[in-house]
Amino acid sequence: MMKVKAGELDHMGLLFQRYHRQLYGFLFHMTYQKEASEDMVQQVFYKMLKYRNSFAGTSEFVHWMFAIARNVLKDQGRRKKIAVVGVGVEELADVIPGHSNVEEQLEKKQAAQGLQRAMAKLNDDEREILSLSRFQELKHQEIAQILNISEGAVKVRVHRAMSQLKEIYTNIER
Repeated sequence: MMKVKAGELDHMGLLFQRYHRQLYGFLFHMTYQKEASEDMVQQVFYKMLKYRNSFAGTSEFVHWMFAIARNVLKDQGRRKKIAVVGVGVEELADVIPGHSNVEEQLEKKQAAQGLQRAMAKLNDDEREILSLSRFQELKHQEIAQILNISEGAVKVRVHRAMSQLKEIYTNIER
């Protein structure tokens, strides 16, 4: 990003190649809307390019990128509860890695659908913290920087969100 900031704009393509899937995964888990998530990824990269001079380099690029993504979510009004009806399992390809047989694939798809329904029932803050910690696999320290809260608060929120998710998922599976 420092090279982009210095005017070497062709490096933006490299950043896109490295981070667009991770960014899409975060936005999709927040909205459950494929097209809207794709559009927001483009908006995030546009804003990164537009506001490249605001990148200080004092924190990691990923933290800055997710902060912009959170602002894009707010700008788009996507932080409201999203209905999951009609979202296909194929859109959860990042959640379900390659499969060895059909029966295993079916079981994983059903589990992913249950997880998706449970995630959709979480509030926005719970869904966001789980998306960052579990799906994006960011460390608690990184999440604390992105959300501008303490690392201890992140741990508590992740624990509470996981407990809530387990309860909802259990109820769905019954």
